[in-house]
Amino acid sequence: MSILTDFDLHIEQARECIRGAVQKTPLQYNKRISTRYGATVYLKREDLQIVRSYKLRGAYNMIKSLDKDLLKKGVVCASAGNHAQGFAFSCNEMQIKGVIFMPKTTPKQKIKQTKMFGKEFVEVILEGDTFDDCADAAKKYTAEQDMTFVPPFDHPRIIEGQGTIAVEILEELKGVDYLFIPVGGGGLCAGVGAYMKEHSPNTKIIAVEPQGAASMKAAFEAGGPVTLNKIDKFVDGAAVKRAGDITYPICKQVVDDICLIPEGEVCSAILRIYNKDAIVIEPAGALAAAAIKHYREEIKGKTVVSIISGSNNDIDRMQEIKERSLLFEGLKHYFIIRFTQRPSALKDFVNKVLGPHDDIVRFEYMKKNEKESGPALVGIELNSPEDYDPLISRMYEYEYDFTVLNKDSDLFGYLV
Repeated sequence: MSILTDFDLHIEQARECIRGAVQKTPLQYNKRISTRYGATVYLKREDLQIVRSYKLRGAYNMIKSLDKDLLKKGVVCASAGNHAQGFAFSCNEMQIKGVIFMPKTTPKQKIKQTKMFGKEFVEVILEGDTFDDCADAAKKYTAEQDMTFVPPFDHPRIIEGQGTIAVEILEELKGVDYLFIPVGGGGLCAGVGAYMKEHSPNTKIIAVEPQGAASMKAAFEAGGPVTLNKIDKFVDGAAVKRAGDITYPICKQVVDDICLIPEGEVCSAILRIYNKDAIVIEPAGALAAAAIKHYREEIKGKTVVSIISGSNNDIDRMQEIKERSLLFEGLKHYFIIRFTQRPSALKDFVNKVLGPHDDIVRFEYMKKNEKESGPALVGIELNSPEDYDPLISRMYEYEYDFTVLNKDSDLFGYLV
């Protein structure tokens, strides 16, 4: 039996359904990455989609496929990001009523962007402090108003809409050896993976998740979707506590391997792609590209496609992205240092402890009184990760009383 038939996925039909409303995005050969890994690497540029992410495909396909009587009653979604924008665009395009529930904590920029795409056809309701509270309110409202709920990933029409990316890839490129797909709830991976395995069975599907929100990996290990108690929300477009009940069994059949990427490594990928390729991508959009180096040996001489899933990145996050990248690369370290209460104590630290290329980039100190010194928060940026051990050795050599913050996640998160 066909996996597409087994799960009621009509991806080629979905392609016709969304044609005209959804752009066919470029499949771009990337010379830099190809040269670096000795492979032929292409980037599927969903960051260039109308709403700057692939989410439009699924939302539009599901809404367009609804019965006319259901469309008259309107549709509802819950989202603080790309799904909301794809949903809003679809409502405006089809001129139907849409209600979008977003958490009260949603940045104003995202709310404005969603309203811009939806115009007068959407209403935005801010509800709850978390996405889960927001989603519960949206589903309750949907039932009360007898409307239709459009989920972000766990529905056949959503999955097949996302799967249209695979149709576009195979129209331009045959013989894909490796396909890297970012994973949150699994809608993109399920749709693209199912179509690829049907029409290009030798293609290896690599699902890529953020290490701090690996819900699909947890589902694979448990034999079914499980709800994670805690997740790192930094890679917001893929930070999902629970994989989909529909997406999981599809992914289980089509995924050849799951790669987990630390959040700091995602940040390094964002900066590298921006600086070297002039491509601005969001954290979830960088996942698949970041995973390529983890398969450097396997992909030599192979044809590789990486899906760049979106570019809705708030410029205000760039400082945090740089910070996380430096920490991951081992180039920035924070310490609590208890300096002796005497003149020139800091001068001695700079002259004796810091290496020739080490730089103090943060210093916060409060003197308790004339006889007692308070601890100082000191951030030091290194030229190379290899400079760290000599720095620590010199602090021991000169008998400084210090605590390394990078290794204490709770204290580090509070102070830095």
